[in-house]
Amino acid sequence: MIEIATSPTTTTLVIAGDLDLAERDQFPEIAARVVGLRRQLLVIDMCRVTFMDSTGAAFLISLADAGRKRGGATVIRGADERDLFVLEVCGAMELFRVDDEHSCEPAAPDSGFAVMTPRDEDVSPLSRRDASTA
Repeated sequence: MIEIATSPTTTTLVIAGDLDLAERDQFPEIAARVVGLRRQLLVIDMCRVTFMDSTGAAFLISLADAGRKRGGATVIRGADERDLFVLEVCGAMELFRVDDEHSCEPAAPDSGFAVMTPRDEDVSPLSRRDASTA
């Protein structure tokens, strides 16, 4: 899933799931919308990307290249080393600025509720008697 958000100077693409050959049918429409917005800064949020192949990388490269031709810049945030490696192998890292300071929020499961992990001191194991009555 790819969501587009805009401000007066920035377009932000929030990508979730796989960015690969199976998703390529939506790339031309999204690219046309992003380019048509004509913002100076494109931010690509990859915090929730689960997999990216060379097709996904080519999509991101085409967006960055279109922005650069208009004098804009493209920032990638939340990309893991695997995704950055794919872009590097494609020889495209010079098209992107990487936001190393961005901190991705923990993912929520499909239920929409955040997953909470108790701290060790907050968890008390059930005794056999408690477990049998629970």
